[in-house]
Amino acid sequence: MMIAGTLPREDEMYDAMRRRDASFDGVFVMAVRTTGIFCRPGCPAPSPKRQNVEFFARTADALFAGYRPCLRCRPLERAGEAPAWIRPLLEAVEREPLRRWRDAELRAGGYDPVRVRRWFRQAHGVTFQAFQRARRIGGALGTLREGGNVAQTAYEHGFDSLSAFYDAFRGLLKTTPGAAASARPLHFTRILTPLGPMLAAAHDEALALLEFTDRRMLETQLQRLGRRLPGTPVPAPNAILEQAQAELDAYFAGSLRQFTVPLEPAGTPFQHAVWQVLRDIPYGTTRSYGEQARLIGRPTATRAVARANGDNPIAIIVPCHRVVGSNGKLTGYGGGLWRKQWLLDLEQGGGARRDLFTV
Repeated sequence: MMIAGTLPREDEMYDAMRRRDASFDGVFVMAVRTTGIFCRPGCPAPSPKRQNVEFFARTADALFAGYRPCLRCRPLERAGEAPAWIRPLLEAVEREPLRRWRDAELRAGGYDPVRVRRWFRQAHGVTFQAFQRARRIGGALGTLREGGNVAQTAYEHGFDSLSAFYDAFRGLLKTTPGAAASARPLHFTRILTPLGPMLAAAHDEALALLEFTDRRMLETQLQRLGRRLPGTPVPAPNAILEQAQAELDAYFAGSLRQFTVPLEPAGTPFQHAVWQVLRDIPYGTTRSYGEQARLIGRPTATRAVARANGDNPIAIIVPCHRVVGSNGKLTGYGGGLWRKQWLLDLEQGGGARRDLFTV
């Protein structure tokens, strides 16, 4: 994935990588699909083949995509070497990538949470909380690339066993092994889009989740999904996920205006009413939160409608990006207002846009 305008050309980055040109440190990191590892441009490891390499502007982007930091060049250590005080924490996160480090635990370990947040912002452009989220979600879910062999995927991406791989999913879904074993399969995959990678989940009958991997709400969405639509996690696409991928590709290409993939979002009756009204908003148009509230027969429930929009677990296909403020201005969008504007520009322009991301 490459952010246009912020990274050099891909051939230039690949040449820099082959030369092990450390002067590009901080400009990009490279990730190797076959090993699941990302590195600095000057990493001494053997150069991978071009078709196996992705480029990222930030280490956080590589983490959210499911890559692990190289142990040779240590790309998580800013400018080649992290300060001594932060190194034990970095090592601890690598040992336990699914652990949640809260402020109280940081203080108990002798760390100032404010200092930790400041260092991660300066070094990686994200807070420590976002960094942890990238390690948990990226490590457990970003590994799902194109439905390859489950065992191979698990081992390639740092899981010691298949049971550890499944346990990572169950931990994020908050589903016990017994409950998951008795439930229907819940397939997961990573869908690459011009706006960055998304996590998709579906039963054999319908799509249950489609969310950007860097969204703060993703773990909450997974937990809700595990409670309301439990399933045995299967790290490979099914027919529903393949249909969702094909329709999203056509949507971003400007050739599809109406999605037909079956949907089964996990929500309350009120949320389902709100989400149905979202699906009725025509392509290329917008609606206010107040109008949405009136259409479900709850004209005074504007704030509740806005919350339900924020809880929408199926981005883009259930188009909460088409809801704006009463004055026409863009307001909250879980994927970021820049994505909301991009999607509206795509639809109102009536055709494909130049990608922000090259996958």
